[in-house]
Amino acid sequence: MIRTQMPSAPPTDEIYERYLRKAISEINELQQELLAIADETHVPVLGSGHPLADIFLLKHAPQQAEITEGVAFFGRSGNALLKSLQRLDVDPLAIYGTNCLKFGTEDDAQARPWLTRELHIVQPKLLIVMGEESSRFLDALEFPLADQLSDRDVGVLHRFTPTIEAIVTPDIDGALDDRGAKTAFWNAFKELGPWWAELPPY
Repeated sequence: MIRTQMPSAPPTDEIYERYLRKAISEINELQQELLAIADETHVPVLGSGHPLADIFLLKHAPQQAEITEGVAFFGRSGNALLKSLQRLDVDPLAIYGTNCLKFGTEDDAQARPWLTRELHIVQPKLLIVMGEESSRFLDALEFPLADQLSDRDVGVLHRFTPTIEAIVTPDIDGALDDRGAKTAFWNAFKELGPWWAELPPY
């Protein structure tokens, strides 16, 4: 009697590599679509970071440095966040960052599908939602099984979906030039530290 051996399951790292290749392909596809509708006066600001990041940074609209370079969190906000991540001992390679508005001029209804796609692609474990406008924008996505965040306390870990938690912070762009606002942002953002420390290794 000949016994047929069942194929063994692929190792975990191989499965991860497949998901990573898929995520890279889908992020590139989204970016190509955004670039295709750009013109000389409307250039998209693309998300940046790891396409399967554990932590998803979200703010509302791009600033001039981001628009010039076409990359989210380029410039002062990105530098401030990098210092904050280092202070909390959080791996910057575990981060993906984007804006709710990709051009800064489109209306919310046009921009919502793009952010929805990014969230589905990255599948983060934690959202850092910066500012009231970002919270309201995220709530308006009506993401499956999601709780509303616009009325939640800042600096507190909340449930967003069954698989994603969230921390709401003040708007980082509005905090960079005021000492009190900068302190308020840090006091909320630092909740990321304990969350990261308890994140189980792969």
